[in-house]
Amino acid sequence: MPNKKLIVAITGASGAIYGIRILEILKDLNIETHLIISKSALITISSELKKSVNEIKELASITYQPSDIAAPIASGSFRTDGMIIAPCSIKTLAGIASCFSDSLITRAADVILKERRKLVLLLRETPLHVGHIEQMLKVSQMGGIIAPPVPAFYTNPNSIEEIVNHTVIRSLDLFDLNIEYNNRWKGLKV
Repeated sequence: MPNKKLIVAITGASGAIYGIRILEILKDLNIETHLIISKSALITISSELKKSVNEIKELASITYQPSDIAAPIASGSFRTDGMIIAPCSIKTLAGIASCFSDSLITRAADVILKERRKLVLLLRETPLHVGHIEQMLKVSQMGGIIAPPVPAFYTNPNSIEEIVNHTVIRSLDLFDLNIEYNNRWKGLKV
């Protein structure tokens, strides 16, 4: 897939494995990735995963510091095919919903929305209160796609990796990428 560019952000919510798997798949597809890892994500990564931050950064084409609001991806003139935040914390959701661009993650997301590109948020929180739901509604009304990583059991997964892969591939489908995947729904034989 020549000339495709996606921004990938990993925030501090549980589930950094989603962002990492996205980076692995996009690297295999030779898609240019622009990675931002929030400060809170560094804590989550160290507690949930056996990969170092440097190993994760090596999966991306380009990485940025979360405070670098002068980065190319902070401008609408830098063309991309969209952005995926995986996982997306409620704090990040609230920043995007209120147009509060205090970090490169929220600024890049704001740029994606104003340029009418695809923004996909793998929101990681449960249960939700009305404030969370209102923020999701705002982002959805702005054109963002809220895609919580909810497992699909019709695939009869045998591992966490299979559950993660299904969610990641379904999320990347939203960017019209041609990803081969054997566990797509084929209907039931009744």
